[in-house]
Amino acid sequence: MKPKKMPEDPAPAVKKFVSDFIVEIALVVAVAVYLVMAQGQSVGENLSFTVVGAGLMALATYWTLHTARKGLEVIALRLHFGK
Repeated sequence: MKPKKMPEDPAPAVKKFVSDFIVEIALVVAVAVYLVMAQGQSVGENLSFTVVGAGLMALATYWTLHTARKGLEVIALRLHFGK
């Protein structure tokens, strides 16, 4: 697999990061709503509810790492073009 070349302009990376960050906020809100709804329930009490929660938390974790990668890319591009 070939490494990616740095783009000429950091603006598209910034726009992508902002859209990813908005999705990240939505996922964090969804996890918070899930946790509020889950108060008083024990894990496994309602299997489908537990599976939805586990999937939501896995997705939020994946997206957090994805967004962090995009953020680091934006920082690298700004440092590269700031020279």
